[in-house]
Amino acid sequence: MSASRSVPSVEASVLSTLNPDGSRRWLRPRLSPGRFLSGRRIVGWTLIGLFTALPYLSIGGRPAILLDLPRREFTFFGLTLLPTDTLLLALLLLGIFLAIFLATALYGRVWCGWGCPQTVYLEFVYRPLERWLDGRGYATGGRAPVSGLRTTLKHVVFVVVSLVLAHTFLSYFVGVERLAVWIRRSPIEHPTAFLVVAATTALMLLDFGYLREQVCTLMCPYGRFQSVLLDRQSWIVAYDRRRGEPRAKLHGHAPVTGAGDCIDCQLCVATCPTGIDIRAGLQMECVGCAQCIDACDEVMERVGRPAGLIRYSSQQAMDGERARRLRPRVVAYPLLLATVAVLFGATLAGRQTADVSILRNRARPYEVLESGGIANLLLIKVVNRTDDARTYRIEVPQAIEMTSHDLPLSVAARGSGTATLRVVVGAAAFEGGRASLRLRVRDDAGFEEELEHAVLGPLFVAPPAAAGGR
Repeated sequence: MSASRSVPSVEASVLSTLNPDGSRRWLRPRLSPGRFLSGRRIVGWTLIGLFTALPYLSIGGRPAILLDLPRREFTFFGLTLLPTDTLLLALLLLGIFLAIFLATALYGRVWCGWGCPQTVYLEFVYRPLERWLDGRGYATGGRAPVSGLRTTLKHVVFVVVSLVLAHTFLSYFVGVERLAVWIRRSPIEHPTAFLVVAATTALMLLDFGYLREQVCTLMCPYGRFQSVLLDRQSWIVAYDRRRGEPRAKLHGHAPVTGAGDCIDCQLCVATCPTGIDIRAGLQMECVGCAQCIDACDEVMERVGRPAGLIRYSSQQAMDGERARRLRPRVVAYPLLLATVAVLFGATLAGRQTADVSILRNRARPYEVLESGGIANLLLIKVVNRTDDARTYRIEVPQAIEMTSHDLPLSVAARGSGTATLRVVVGAAAFEGGRASLRLRVRDDAGFEEELEHAVLGPLFVAPPAAAGGR
């Protein structure tokens, strides 16, 4: 049995997507049906359906996911994070990274082969369409050229698919309502939005129509992190050298004396979406898609040999050593992940319905009044986190006098407002040019917060002259 397409040897390849003469080697991998491909199809189409449906789902009157960059609001399944939620955003991102690190330590690049949008859309949308539209001319070194009509039709279909995908992607950032308005109106009425959609569509075409696997092998940094994220106990797609070597091609069905189970059919290379030879060992370009496992198992079944010559395993197990599932990094990552989850939950539980911050007037720090009091101008900024408009009142019990034209302060739902306060404090309250004030901010719905703020004054305040003095 031999491959029906030309596959360069490992020794002849500079990179899996580069010919020895420096030209690009276009990959058109052979489709190898099997249990892993069936499983990846189920996962892939589930993720595509979820990705398409999420912008249309609402939780608590809010989109399931909306990353509103102009307003700096990030909504995740009913939880809206604002710019003041820096700690929550940092913990959320840290938790995602730790989860990926844990999955990689346990199962290698399972995310790349099974869940990454790059792999999912390339392998289950664009390449199936290309196989169907190119026909027999799809295969690398194909026996039939692709007609001009088929090529034109393929490009048209790719543009349409990229346009749909670009609109779906943008709906996560602008919302489906605003996107629907953009679609219905003429581009002349919203040229900026039209250019954004056009640019996103062009990027999708560049990615899935031209760059393709090079995004995974050359641009994505995740593969380069394998050396620190993996260890010899991590599950990877591995070739059993002890069983497969030395390789020997079949002559009829008679086994070759002293040869291993690998018949050097090259199908594991022909089916690889990144063009590598898994028999050369663990490589950065391997995305863990298991297509080589399905291809090899099919060959082993045909030649009457047991499956599993290429399989999910660990480097330690392949070397005949006892594999250990429990090891320091597998313990450390869950502990760190649990810590992040607890911190996230505690921070979220302690978050109030409003954020209050105090800003000092930089133009004139303070003013000494004839009465002997010290006046400071304060800017009070209130961010309303709720979905209803709120009215806020501010009290300064230590102030001799407090005036403001902005109080009570009305703030729209999920909006912000600023009130300017003129606060007069007695000179006796100052020590070393500073006096500590307590401000109380409350609304009619039960919100109340007390803040401490240091106001400025002169280092020394002369006592007022005695009555009748010179």
